[in-house]
Amino acid sequence: MRNLELRGIIPPIVTPMNEDESINEQELRNQVNRQIEAGAHGIFPFGTNGEAYILSEEEKERVLAIVIEETNKRVPVYAGTGCISTKDTIRLSKKAQELGADVLSIITPSFAAASQEELYQHFKAVAEAVDMPIVLYNIPARTGNAISPATVKRLSKIKNIVGVKDSSGNFDNMLQYIEVTRDREDFVVLSGNDSLILWNLMAGGSGGIAGCANVYPEVMVSIYENFKAGNIEKARQAQDSIRSFRGCFKHGNPNTIVKAAVDMLGHPVGKCRAPFNYIPQAGIEELKTVLEENKNKGMK
Repeated sequence: MRNLELRGIIPPIVTPMNEDESINEQELRNQVNRQIEAGAHGIFPFGTNGEAYILSEEEKERVLAIVIEETNKRVPVYAGTGCISTKDTIRLSKKAQELGADVLSIITPSFAAASQEELYQHFKAVAEAVDMPIVLYNIPARTGNAISPATVKRLSKIKNIVGVKDSSGNFDNMLQYIEVTRDREDFVVLSGNDSLILWNLMAGGSGGIAGCANVYPEVMVSIYENFKAGNIEKARQAQDSIRSFRGCFKHGNPNTIVKAAVDMLGHPVGKCRAPFNYIPQAGIEELKTVLEENKNKGMK
């Protein structure tokens, strides 16, 4: 298992698509380079913002292969390999290891309700099946299953489970993740909510897997870099600056808004795959206004 430093701002990059919804491979490579040039500390293909929920397994393998090749070991590559069943998750995780991913991000199983013991056994089985670092992914609003702090504590005793991403939006939940894993120095807690990244760092967390980095990579990276340099006020200003953009999320699925914004900024990433691609005209107009205002502020 490679010794990696898991920290900072890791963009869950969008999956660019052509008009026929096929993957735009050249633009995917462009987005990888755009993020690395902005100072991203990792690349995370087919996360929620990468539309993992709607890509076939073959498409995921192709996207991952392209990202690994284009990244060329400049930063770690995180592969989202969580499926509903333990068996499928293990198969996809082994494939990601074979392709050369550095880290696995494993979301909780979804749709069917899972007990904490079932979640523990699921993640434990995957961890035992691969020789790779694993970051747990808690996003109960999307999956219907939350990983409790007590279960994260249990799972942190497994050597290659090295962190957790919390997208619950509940800051106290993330604080508890930090508290219960404090006895393991190499365990990282990452914010999956972009508005909590600075507060995650101030509480002892390690950064964030930040969807807004698709739109404003330099701004998001600056939250982390300014914090690490001791420039707390600059970090706070960067953190606050994404508020108007996040306000546009009321018009649709957040990853639909993010992808539309990237496209409006001149990167031909296309729309999200149907049916998750509708933004009302009022939302498009607000998005255009916010992007223009932020451009005038020098945000990028």
